[in-house]
Amino acid sequence: MRNLYLLLISILLAGVTSCSKKPSSGGSSGNVPDPNPAAKDVPAGAADGVTFINGGKSAIFNLYAPGKKTVTLTGDFNDWSTDKKYNMTNSTDGTRWWIQIDNLDPNTEYAYQYQVDGSLKIGDPYCEKVLDPDNDKYIDKSTYPDLKPYPTGKTTGIVSVMQANQPAYSWTTTTFTRPEPKNLVIYELLVRDFVQTHSYKTIKDTLNYFVRLGVNAIELMPVSEFEGNDSWGYNPDYYFAPDKYYGTKNDLKALIDACHSKGIAVIQDIVLNHSFGSSPMVQLYSSGGTPTNNPWYNSTPTHPFNVGYQFNHESPATKYFVKNVLKFWMTEYHIDGFRFDLAKGFTQTNSGSDVNAWGKYDASRIAIWKDYNNFIKSIDPKFYVILEYFSEAKEESELADEGMMTWNNQAFNAEQATMGYNDAGGSWDFSYLFYDRYPIANPYALVSYFESHDEERLQFKNGMYGNSTTGYNIKDLATGLKRDEMAAAFMFSAPGPKMIWQFGERGYDVSINDNGRLGDKPPHWEYMNDANRRHLFKVYSQMINWKKKNPVFTSTTFNYDLAATVKHITMTDATNSIEVVGNFGLVSTTTTVTFPSTGTWVDNFTGTNINVSSATMNMTFAPGEYHLYSKTALTN
Repeated sequence: MRNLYLLLISILLAGVTSCSKKPSSGGSSGNVPDPNPAAKDVPAGAADGVTFINGGKSAIFNLYAPGKKTVTLTGDFNDWSTDKKYNMTNSTDGTRWWIQIDNLDPNTEYAYQYQVDGSLKIGDPYCEKVLDPDNDKYIDKSTYPDLKPYPTGKTTGIVSVMQANQPAYSWTTTTFTRPEPKNLVIYELLVRDFVQTHSYKTIKDTLNYFVRLGVNAIELMPVSEFEGNDSWGYNPDYYFAPDKYYGTKNDLKALIDACHSKGIAVIQDIVLNHSFGSSPMVQLYSSGGTPTNNPWYNSTPTHPFNVGYQFNHESPATKYFVKNVLKFWMTEYHIDGFRFDLAKGFTQTNSGSDVNAWGKYDASRIAIWKDYNNFIKSIDPKFYVILEYFSEAKEESELADEGMMTWNNQAFNAEQATMGYNDAGGSWDFSYLFYDRYPIANPYALVSYFESHDEERLQFKNGMYGNSTTGYNIKDLATGLKRDEMAAAFMFSAPGPKMIWQFGERGYDVSINDNGRLGDKPPHWEYMNDANRRHLFKVYSQMINWKKKNPVFTSTTFNYDLAATVKHITMTDATNSIEVVGNFGLVSTTTTVTFPSTGTWVDNFTGTNINVSSATMNMTFAPGEYHLYSKTALTN
């Protein structure tokens, strides 16, 4: 009897052991995943994020999360179950987690999340769309129609969205040739404030405005997913997903396509110095809000201007991720260039709170940028790489030698000049428009500007703080706008690429701090009903088109004096000579103007001729008076 009892027990135990041997989660349709799978490498060909197979009826999910104990996939396809049978398989090196899900409808959008170590819920860092329970309800249906509802009651936090057969976009412009950097005129804009609808579709319908102005590139402030809706975009969290507040991904593609059809390049302002707290990559390794043992981020920032959580660009994980982000936008969206925000922050040399130390020559930072630049150029040799840098000139020179461009901020000196002040020892001297003031050999490496999203508006400063004397007051709108015209004549005449901040061409005079620095600003399209503002637009347009169409503006043979009251620029080449002159003072001033040659010269703004009888001529200019003379009339 005892032997029979033992025999029955052994049979029962054998049956239990046999039932526990279930196929792994990477098995074929109909198999039940093992709740405790053995380590097994990600199937060949499965990329980061979601890879669709079997005609979109199956998907392999692949998450890089080294050191985690369990990761469970949950979503619409399993009714948001967190049962252990949806535990993901750990790779043999312990860095990745993956699972295959079958029986999917390729035409259906599925929301999903990863549940890590039992409690943390995150989206997929590689997803191309997210749903946000707190912010999506404020997105207008006209901007993003048929937005998938958030799975309320099923989960919490940001969720990712996937779909095998996404609505396709057919590109119509396939032969676009980018402007050479020496002829580049960039228009920086914030989608949210450029048009009241804050939509790509409206900007697409407004492109003839840029054509009339003459710019040949637009720079979109950050458009990848950022926290909230009402933002400048420098608080990113999901890097492969366009922010839905501006429209669908195909709306963005249609805008880029339409720009190309009109000869306009599109530059993306991209934020890879840092992420914000809703980033799944931050959340994966966060202790009390601080990244701990995070493969991508520093626990403590290495420079004083950091916001959010700083990437460690010497980490192999970060380099891998960043290169995937760059390649994605280049290939998926046909972007023509990147403007890298806080590019000087790509350093592991810790400068603490010392801003000056942060800007010192940093060989390791140069190596990081050469690596990224080489990667970009391996995909597209003509791609624009523009850095917000502001470091020691020697460092910028090395980057320029590699074909990279850097921002050249001349806002303060231009503001002083248009306001009519020189009270700080040359404060209205904007000589650094010229590359020869730096130890930089590449004449087309500096993207110079008098306004950007970060700077106060020239005309606001004129109207609020402009200088005055008897009979001449820069606070008067017409007078201030005239001085803006004069500033534009000088800025566009210096060689190298140039940038305009949105609406500077019509004298935008709403302060950067109105409604809070980051707050919404009205576009004031009605400004174009004012004759003085329209004339400013005309001067911008004339200068931009002259710059693009006349090689003399790219000449490296020049001299200038931009420190005096009456400022001048002289440029010559084999095709022409120009003399730009303007009085930034408050009273009429007589000065000596040196022309490259005698004879008849054209005053291009008036269309009249002047006779230059001597190479040096005494000429008198009223306050705010400016001219662009040329030996032969400039081509429009």
